[in-house]
Amino acid sequence: METRWLILILLFFTRISLGFQFQTMGSISSEVITELGLNYTQIGSLIGLFMIPGLVLAVPAGFAGKLMSDKFIIGSGLVFLGLGGSVAGLAGSFDMLAAGRFICGIGFVVSTIFFAKAATDWFEGKELATAMGVLVMSWPFGIAMGQFAHGWLAANFDWRMAFWIASLYCLISALLLVIFYTPPKTNPNTTKKNTSKIGKNEIILTLIASLAWSFFNAGYVVYLSFAPSILISNGHSTVSALGIISIASWVMIFSGTLCGYITDRTKKPHTVLIICLTVSVIALLILLYTPMAVVSSLLFGLIGMAPAGVIISLTAQSMKPKNRAIGMGLFFMGQFIFQGPSPAVAGWIYDQTLNEILPIFFAISLFIAAGIATLIFRMAQKRLPI
Repeated sequence: METRWLILILLFFTRISLGFQFQTMGSISSEVITELGLNYTQIGSLIGLFMIPGLVLAVPAGFAGKLMSDKFIIGSGLVFLGLGGSVAGLAGSFDMLAAGRFICGIGFVVSTIFFAKAATDWFEGKELATAMGVLVMSWPFGIAMGQFAHGWLAANFDWRMAFWIASLYCLISALLLVIFYTPPKTNPNTTKKNTSKIGKNEIILTLIASLAWSFFNAGYVVYLSFAPSILISNGHSTVSALGIISIASWVMIFSGTLCGYITDRTKKPHTVLIICLTVSVIALLILLYTPMAVVSSLLFGLIGMAPAGVIISLTAQSMKPKNRAIGMGLFFMGQFIFQGPSPAVAGWIYDQTLNEILPIFFAISLFIAAGIATLIFRMAQKRLPI
């Protein structure tokens, strides 16, 4: 097996920790509400707080990539994820939970940026959409693990165990990455020519691509956080509801990779993306208005969420390779601005209306916005050469 694929396997396995730690709050929310007396707006805020440090740290983290290695930055990020989860596991109040989630968010932003950069460095000019499809599927894989494991731990032991187990995985991942990761020999950020600043056209394209990515991910996070409530209101147990919704995340692991492969072969990313986003909306409507929850979850995971790699690969079309560290910081800053508040907005919608359906309609609107942002990117790309 070629080195780049071995590296991708390592990046996939260690990046699982991001989704695994993120999902803790969503999977144990019922137990936390019962024990600590929180409301759904607070739960949504704690879920979204995972993203908030990215608002101020994403761009500085990109600049840090000029000074420090990808290995060091990703490893440090995974350690912060472990530390933050440990703090949350000790929490007895909203404030301490918020502190733990914020520390996790620091680790999340720096590691997210440089996981994407590392994969792009290794696969640029090769099977990039396929590789990014594989890489980004580590996020739903970790979430699916969390939907099953965290809920089970909370039901059979204590909700704090979910944070501690996720933290242990993060720390093990940090160790593995530091030991085994190596950069490509032709890393564009190590050349002497890497002295130019990111240009205006690159900034505009990167921010538009970031909008598409942030709306897409925000829709997914709102789905994960509030779709189980639909099933619980229809008579499912909490564990059963989490299990059915997790089907989407499990099948995404394979569909995302396949979608990237199809896109690389057909060279029609726009067509693939529009079809998939249309199916995502249909799948959510099936969840709301039919008893076919399993069908909805399968459709959502197999097709609706499959183009994640296609969207994030827009980054390679938005910036020059030598500006990738800074450009990735800018890209993910945009994601955190729009994705971070979305669970709190969905939670506020539910608290105000006590209607489980409306947060899912909010998710639908986010997927539609992702499609619109992608169309805008394609039009801007023709006018703004890099």
